[in-house]
Amino acid sequence: MWPAFAAASASEFAALLAKNFVDLATGADSEPATRAPAWATPNTIALELKTVRLRDFSTVEDGIPTLICAPFALHGAAVADLAPGHSLVAALREAGLRHLFVTDWRSATVEMRYLGIDDYLADLNVLVDRLGGSVDLVGLCQGGWLSLLYAARFPAKVNKLVLAGAPVDIAAAPSALSALAGASPLALFNELVKLGDGRVLGRKVMKFWGAETLDTPKIHQMLQTDAPIGSPAFAALEATFRVWHAWTVDLPGTYYLEVIEKLYKGNEIARGQFVALGERIDLSALRTPIYLLAARDDELVAPAQLFAIENLVGTPPHALRKAMAPCCHGGLFMGRNILSEYWPRIARWIIAPDSEALAPAA
Repeated sequence: MWPAFAAASASEFAALLAKNFVDLATGADSEPATRAPAWATPNTIALELKTVRLRDFSTVEDGIPTLICAPFALHGAAVADLAPGHSLVAALREAGLRHLFVTDWRSATVEMRYLGIDDYLADLNVLVDRLGGSVDLVGLCQGGWLSLLYAARFPAKVNKLVLAGAPVDIAAAPSALSALAGASPLALFNELVKLGDGRVLGRKVMKFWGAETLDTPKIHQMLQTDAPIGSPAFAALEATFRVWHAWTVDLPGTYYLEVIEKLYKGNEIARGQFVALGERIDLSALRTPIYLLAARDDELVAPAQLFAIENLVGTPPHALRKAMAPCCHGGLFMGRNILSEYWPRIARWIIAPDSEALAPAA
């Protein structure tokens, strides 16, 4: 059916075809709600807004805060703190980033259906102000392009910027996600929003991703655990992962359609055409030190979509780092080896004084 969508125009016929396909694929809305995943590391809620909870994982109160901007997509922000040994939060704290916070984006209610990207940027700005008005910002996946927009819109508020597995220049290379978004008519995405009464319901979209294909060996490979398949230790870890994976968030329809149109179809961020909170985003004017981390085997975000930032921003070459990790997309945030080898280097780069962190890379 997808090739048929790709060939169709965004006409009433395409809309009807899309609706019939979505109805067939998603079925009745009868699945019971799953329980929200637990966070592995103790934390408190520093601030709560309509769109987001600011989770505080700090063990100290001084120094520049580090804010992890979690993805606001299909799954919840607990991807940053899945389980002991598979927690980005713990890896960063152990590496010295102890004034640490995470954006826990809230599932959209019906009243939130008209919220757009600007609303989330504005609330991210409220969080940064709550933390003193200056942060080291770490953007994960879909939280990465949002973090890049924020840093470009409020450059004085971001000391250093880390982007991991984030799609930015969609034209730089194809990926399964960008190809699907580019080939499907906008009518399909509009129908998804209509089916959710103005929202995109995560439990329905989940069916497009073939959850049944997420088998035990793939989970084992993603998490990079030493515990063998069949062992009690891995059984417990797999159960924790599946609870996280089964719990989905709902997105405001306006936000979702803006992401599809502006980021994936229009490639507006890379083309310098994106307008954020009233100002056109010119990445060439951004001078913030940046660290880019891509996954070699990323099935959702082609590494080139992230590394293209190197040629888009005004950050001097000596203030820009990049690394390619041997993992899939989820392994960037949950893989034991990546968390123990790559993220401590990033933490040291964040902590180091500018004279050291911004020196030419070896």
